[in-house]
Amino acid sequence: MKLQLTTALVAVASVAVAFAAGPDHVAAPLGAILAGATGVGSTLLMGRAATDAKKPVQAALLVFVIFFLLRLVLVGSATAVVVRFGWSVLAFVVAFFVPYFVLTGLEAAYLHSLRRTVTPS
Repeated sequence: MKLQLTTALVAVASVAVAFAAGPDHVAAPLGAILAGATGVGSTLLMGRAATDAKKPVQAALLVFVIFFLLRLVLVGSATAVVVRFGWSVLAFVVAFFVPYFVLTGLEAAYLHSLRRTVTPS
């Protein structure tokens, strides 16, 4: 539960900072919203997958990988949109990747905590 709360706080804080920082009020919030939404979604689904599975680490890791691939597609697509409309690519990239790395660290910490709680068969 602490992980989900921390993830949500990081996501909300990154979106708030993106809206408040600088003159670019489209690209930066777009990056922060994409990073925050995928981070929160990944964390919630990893928790659900881990509690419902016989092998919680593998189930949570599968969710982690699926969301990683989803982020690849989203960041590529969103970058193309940002370039197409002439928005600031730098603002988008910074606003996406700063919270992304923080949220990925939280997800990795959750995976590591699952490893410690699972007893070998």
